Parts: sequence; C-alpha cells; structure tokens
Amino acid sequence: MTSRPRGLATAGRRLWDAVTADFDLDPPELALLEEACRARDLIAELRRKVAETGAIIDSNQGPRVHPAAVEARQQSLVLAKLVASLGLPKGVLDSAT
Repeated sequence: MTSRPRGLATAGRRLWDAVTADFDLDPPELALLEEACRARDLIAELRRKVAETGAIIDSNQGPRVHPAAVEARQQSLVLAKLVASLGLPKGVLDSAT
C-alpha cells in the first residue's frame, strides 16, 4: 500500500486506504486520488457545519440555504468527477465511509 499524504482527516484517510488497498495506481493517478481524498475531507467538514447550524440560515435577504451546504454539493460533484477520472467503481465511495 502506498503511504498516505500528510494532512488527511478521517474521511480522506478512509478513501485513500480503501482505494490503495484494492487498486495499483501510478503517480498521476495517486495525485488525483489525493485531491479526491482532500475533497472528501472538505465535504465531511462542511456537512458537520451544516449539521450544527442547519441547512437553512437567516440572512439580510431572509432565509437561504447555508453556504456550507452549497459548497458541499459542489465538492461532491468534484469528488465524483475525480473518482470517475480514475476509473474507479462508484461503490468505492460507499466502501470508504
């Protein structure tokens, strides 16, 4: 197994370990995987923030979707594209939770 990049949090470490245990990736693919792991960590952090404060917040213009919820959705799209570019099965994200 390839050693993990520094600074990954729990979600990113789980994804790294799940992928590197089952797939042999070359250096460019490992770089993509690292970005996917960092996106996974950011998604987890954003979701925690939304869980703490709620998905809808009050603003000067009235209630609106929490910016962290919007960013989590965007990062989820980034993560899906990175996983697809690696040619990994969609289930790899589920197995790494």
